[in-house]
Amino acid sequence: MGLLMADDIHERKLATYIPKDSACLSACAYMFLAGIERKVEGKLGVHQISSDTSDLVGAQLTISDIIDVLNRFDTPVDVLSVMFKTPPNDMHVFTPEEIERYKLNRTGDGSKPSAAGTSAAPDTSPPAPNATSTKESTAQPVTPEQPRSTETTVSTTPTPQTQAKLSTIEEFTKRPNRIAVYTGLDLFGDDISSIRASDAAECTQSCLVMNGQCKAFTFNANPKITKGPNCFLKSSADRADGNSVAFSGRFLSGADADPPTFALGTIDPQSALFHDVDFRGGDLSPRPHSTAKTPLDCRLACVDDNRCMAFSYNYAKKQCWLKGSVGTPMPSKGMVSGFKKFQNFSPAKIISLN
Repeated sequence: MGLLMADDIHERKLATYIPKDSACLSACAYMFLAGIERKVEGKLGVHQISSDTSDLVGAQLTISDIIDVLNRFDTPVDVLSVMFKTPPNDMHVFTPEEIERYKLNRTGDGSKPSAAGTSAAPDTSPPAPNATSTKESTAQPVTPEQPRSTETTVSTTPTPQTQAKLSTIEEFTKRPNRIAVYTGLDLFGDDISSIRASDAAECTQSCLVMNGQCKAFTFNANPKITKGPNCFLKSSADRADGNSVAFSGRFLSGADADPPTFALGTIDPQSALFHDVDFRGGDLSPRPHSTAKTPLDCRLACVDDNRCMAFSYNYAKKQCWLKGSVGTPMPSKGMVSGFKKFQNFSPAKIISLN
């Protein structure tokens, strides 16, 4: 049955792909090897055939069928040798070195693979649109309503870019086919550009048309913000914080699993910041933080430090104090303080882009 399925794959000129954290073992290997284009990133395993009978003639006929079919797929002789040398109660899983040596990965037209065993279409996409970068103001407190980035890049709406020709597997593994949407999650840094968008859908589309350069975005969903950029387009989604007015999305390809729930310590600028308040005591260090020179830097420094439960920032002295506990709230002019709470984040929805 595995050989029949493999023959169908080959006749239809389909591509075969083993994603990371996945395995294609035993008869599945016939189907993988049948691909006109094929790529293994997970586990590919082979072994001898097994039978419940002692029919030697039947076994040899089956082996003959296997050899005949795999030869039509241009399967390297070394792969057949490994297969028939591995006992049926064992499994030989090819190492990355063997995958390269035996040229188990190949391009979409069945041509000879590159030296690395794979072939990638050249990147013919033009550079990102010209943008003017402006650093955040360090003299003003964090605006409560506005999701922030460590660096803001102002540009016009990105224009669609020339699509580089991708092979079938590259299309599957690189092109986004769905989006994981989060509410209350603010992504920081790695901005490609920041623009004005009428709604979250327009922000999503602006990211999508950037031909894979934009991996994620954060949209400021506060209707009170009527001027300035509210859509932040990003090259990664590595750094995150909580913000109740933030709406964020992360693009996923066919090779990406649905993202799991994750826990994050957050200091929400909408609900966890207190102006003209000092949290006395509980300092993690007898000295202020050495690099945090703005309220935003101070808040993010606390978010990034697992020991930090709160912070207080002195505007006049530009000093950031990270705290292992919230301490005692005291009125203090020219101070801003915030406390951390732990939240679980999971996609509110995963939307197909097909």
